[in-house]
Amino acid sequence: MHITSLSASPSERSRSAWLTQFALTRLEGRDTRHDDIVVRTLPPAALLAADVQDPAIAAAVRAVEQADLVIVGTPIYKAAYSGLLKVFLDLLPPDALRGKLVLPLATGGSPAHLLALDYALKPVLSALGARHVLDGVFATDAQLRRHEAGGFVPEADLIARLDRALAPLAPRMRIHLEPLQPALSC
Repeated sequence: MHITSLSASPSERSRSAWLTQFALTRLEGRDTRHDDIVVRTLPPAALLAADVQDPAIAAAVRAVEQADLVIVGTPIYKAAYSGLLKVFLDLLPPDALRGKLVLPLATGGSPAHLLALDYALKPVLSALGARHVLDGVFATDAQLRRHEAGGFVPEADLIARLDRALAPLAPRMRIHLEPLQPALSC
């Protein structure tokens, strides 16, 4: 299975980027290959100008088009996904997510932003052709506590919700998600 992850946080050490990488670790060693797209590292001028001819932008778009599973990770700001994610999604062809599984992941300061997955992000994913959207996973700052050695410590409930979201992949990948001890960094 080809997995492409989109990390759309403007911050280098963000909870949403960490959660995206953590989801990938739950699938490691399982007949997969993956491409990581960190949107903040794409050329800013090309990204804002929607220059799909730029080599880095073209490679990122191609990675999404070739994926079987697209993991979309974003922080929630002011009740919506990040502007970086919007700028990148606007570069994709209209049916870029058709026939793909999509896993939306989001982080936010409080549970008040939980519905941003359903009311802000899922409609955009649907507009891009996504018909197979796995259960989204939202984590609050309290569910991903910073660790003094770096990284984050996920609560057991968050790990369980992520595993439930990934469970539909098991038949396709012949995997069994086993309980995992909380991780410090990915």
